[in-house]
Amino acid sequence: MSWFALYTRSRHEDKAETGLRLKEYRTYLPKIEVWSRRKDRKKKIRIPLFSGYLFVFVDDLTNETKVDILKTHGIVRILGKPNSPQPSPVPEEQIEAIRRIIDSRVEILHHQYPRVGERARIVDGPFRGIEGIVRSTDYRKNLFIVSIDLLQRSVAIRLEGFQIERL
Repeated sequence: MSWFALYTRSRHEDKAETGLRLKEYRTYLPKIEVWSRRKDRKKKIRIPLFSGYLFVFVDDLTNETKVDILKTHGIVRILGKPNSPQPSPVPEEQIEAIRRIIDSRVEILHHQYPRVGERARIVDGPFRGIEGIVRSTDYRKNLFIVSIDLLQRSVAIRLEGFQIERL
């Protein structure tokens, strides 16, 4: 009896969870509330904590069970160790830790920092809206150096993590 992580098609977490529940599997799709910006307003919406993933609890993961899960609309694969055909179970303690985080209703900031060489957009400060290429990063200090082409000259700007987003 174990939990397994499932990788889903993009934005198919809810459909996959519904399909698994119809097949009478116990599932867990952790969701958080975030502010969504529309053109004319802000609205709170619930999105998956782990985009593209959900969890399923299985008593015995036989080949028939694997096939049944994988035939569910939206499911791509059952996660496991690299180069191993056998899926890896997720410890119950990790599922409980995720539940406690979700139940605590603390604000969770979802942020994927850009890596060196990736294009990024400045979202805060005097250079807001300008795009450039990340030249160096210091994740511990939360600093990024972005190269911006202005008038065919490259200018490096030192930014903090909240001022930059990945494109």
